[in-house]
Amino acid sequence: MSRRLVIEADGGSRGNPGPAGYGAAVRDADTGEILAEVAAAIGIATNNVAEYGGLIAGLRAAAELDAGAELTVRMDSKLVVEQMSGRWQVKHETLRPLAREAASLVRRFPQVSFGWIPREQNRIADRLANEAMDDAAAGREWVRREQRPTVPQPEGEGTTNRLSGWMDAPTPPTTTFLLRHGQTAHNIDRRFSGGNDNPLTDLGREQAAAAARRLAVLARIEVVVASPLTRARETAQIVAAALGLPVETEDGLRETDFGQWEGHTFTEVKERWPAELADWLADPATAPPDGESFAATERRVRKARDAVLTRHHGKVALLVSHVTPIKTLARLAVQAPPAALYRLHVDSASLTEIDWHADGPAVLRRFNDTAHLES
Repeated sequence: MSRRLVIEADGGSRGNPGPAGYGAAVRDADTGEILAEVAAAIGIATNNVAEYGGLIAGLRAAAELDAGAELTVRMDSKLVVEQMSGRWQVKHETLRPLAREAASLVRRFPQVSFGWIPREQNRIADRLANEAMDDAAAGREWVRREQRPTVPQPEGEGTTNRLSGWMDAPTPPTTTFLLRHGQTAHNIDRRFSGGNDNPLTDLGREQAAAAARRLAVLARIEVVVASPLTRARETAQIVAAALGLPVETEDGLRETDFGQWEGHTFTEVKERWPAELADWLADPATAPPDGESFAATERRVRKARDAVLTRHHGKVALLVSHVTPIKTLARLAVQAPPAALYRLHVDSASLTEIDWHADGPAVLRRFNDTAHLES
């Protein structure tokens, strides 16, 4: 007989949108014992976004306890309950990726049912959400008010108890979310864009805002670090404003300098510099004319990574950068050879997540994630 668990989840926003947080508790359906509590502040968000955050966090916590359990989800959000039950459509664009994420977690379990309850019957989850918001306002990270056993976390997303795969991590990692800048005019035309300072397009700014909404639910970002180039700084400022954080700059996160190829399309480069292009595609140590090689980029990206990990050890940091630095960090995390750089693709405003363990290997948790950009 399958174990039966009950999830009680809630979220709130002080301003709607405003400073927001979520909370969730997982109970044993037969004994009523609370087996897990999770909560987090998520920056500036709406009530509905925070409520979905509580649901997602509760589903993850239940999966940690027993992914084979039968679940009953109780929430005082009529909208979330009806949408997850399939009776209402998810019409708001900010909620669609959250609903998809929750549905993906639901599919892990053999049976899940959703039920609405009055707010007064959802006091524990409401308390947890408010504790998280209160702690964030005081500059603290939420922790459960009493100790509980640490359980292994399955592969996936989470804001608490982050472990490297299925093994207990001896010490907490430093987590980096890598966000490529939003669209620019050069991206539209597929032009080499390294050291030039193109601003974002209107779509690029919309992409940055969508990334901010997604990040508010995925993790409690504590630090925002950006490449000094305009397109990255502009993206970072949009996200940081939504999360209520300042922006640091790190020169080593800038894009590769493509030298004489800057502003040209691949076809134009192939026509004007055929031999140089062939050499460049064959060897990461080869630089474009008057430009920078991928090998040189790797050296400064390594230094930038190490500087960020030293300054922000144990935190969750958002790094806003470009194609080559993001691919380089992903390659280094999985210890792939330099030539693997040519086999990776990074979309505008995509997210990549890496846990860096001081006492163990890095873990690539997501790569080129664009769910927040889907309509």
